[in-house]
Amino acid sequence: MSDLGALAVIFDLDGTLVDSEPNYYEASRLALAEYGVPDYTWTDHESYVGVSTRDTVLLWRDRYGLATPAEELLAATDRRYLELARAHTRVYPEMRALLELLAADGVPTAVASGSSPEAMAAVLAGTGLDALVSVVVSAADVARGKPAPDTFLEAARRLGADPYDCVVLEDAAPGAAAAHAAGMRCIAVPYVAEQADDPGFATASLLLRGGQKEFTARSAYAWLRGTAATNSA
Repeated sequence: MSDLGALAVIFDLDGTLVDSEPNYYEASRLALAEYGVPDYTWTDHESYVGVSTRDTVLLWRDRYGLATPAEELLAATDRRYLELARAHTRVYPEMRALLELLAADGVPTAVASGSSPEAMAAVLAGTGLDALVSVVVSAADVARGKPAPDTFLEAARRLGADPYDCVVLEDAAPGAAAAHAAGMRCIAVPYVAEQADDPGFATASLLLRGGQKEFTARSAYAWLRGTAATNSA
């Protein structure tokens, strides 16, 4: 056990560890254009940040009146995303630094995301983050996506950790809500700073309203040490 006690840390992937949203936007824009929606904008995309790709395509079918089967839309989007992700995905440097600090201290870590297993594998391998985490949970591993707690609870189960001892790092309101529903503390780093007042963020233990520009590995690590001390008291 590390000097952080029984603490385990679970990271969301997209928008939290890596800035993959530009790739998801481009993949979504291209897929929707193929199926007759030519004017999908970045502002449109922002409303789906934190929503699993599978749930997103279901919302598209309703929003745009698409008759295309959800599985076909999902496959088209994932195919384009994988091409983009393999070419380039940017890791947030301070998030990598935090993962490295936790790995050096022996703290168990997981990545839990609403992305597909293939998308997660491509990003984690391509960025080298796969060497820093011991557990990966994808949308395919659970019955319900965020804001349901399933993804984080499955990560805790695989880590052998009590949810009470887990801290989640999230960029989206549905993920912060999922962490709370799972009985976990949450460091919220909003990808869209203007969404910081979303009710989903209200239960976060630490909310960095300015997003990634306010996040540093050292300050997060210090906060985690304080959380671990509180848990063990």
